[in-house]
Amino acid sequence: MMNTISLSLLLLMATATTIPQTGSLRVGDPAPQFELIMATKDSIAGAPFSLKEANSKGPLLLAFYPADWSSGCTREMCSFRDNFAEIATLGVDVYGISGDYPHSHREWARHLNLPFPLLSDHRRDVSRLYQSFNESTGYTRRTVFLIASNGLITYIDLNFGSSNEESYSRLYEAIRQLPK
Repeated sequence: MMNTISLSLLLLMATATTIPQTGSLRVGDPAPQFELIMATKDSIAGAPFSLKEANSKGPLLLAFYPADWSSGCTREMCSFRDNFAEIATLGVDVYGISGDYPHSHREWARHLNLPFPLLSDHRRDVSRLYQSFNESTGYTRRTVFLIASNGLITYIDLNFGSSNEESYSRLYEAIRQLPK
């Protein structure tokens, strides 16, 4: 278990490690690299999550969302939870990302029994890199990015709908189309 001082230091160190984007991310672009604090239903990681390291193990899904404990975000994360076995069978790791603190992530993941990690982007640096930050509300927007094992973005939905079955259908089809 991390003490408060250690967690504070890690939060200060966790940051986007690429130069901020001047344009829009597109399918086929390299995924901007970053490190963030990671929490699961069981713990808060002592070392930052590294996109580069995680992506070296295979494709992954970044699911940005506004806030832990909200109804739309609960619906979205529960959908990923309920489809996790199928997504994992296709070799894709799921990571939820919001601006909430790691302790909130751990408690929420425990409450929902989430089988995947949640990443804390409290300064919203990564959300900004991924066009997933809403300046007017101060919250992370609901977006998804599918990143192939070669580090290239293969799918983007900047208007992902937590209640929209079509959003999930398009995403799951993109996952099934990933190169093996």
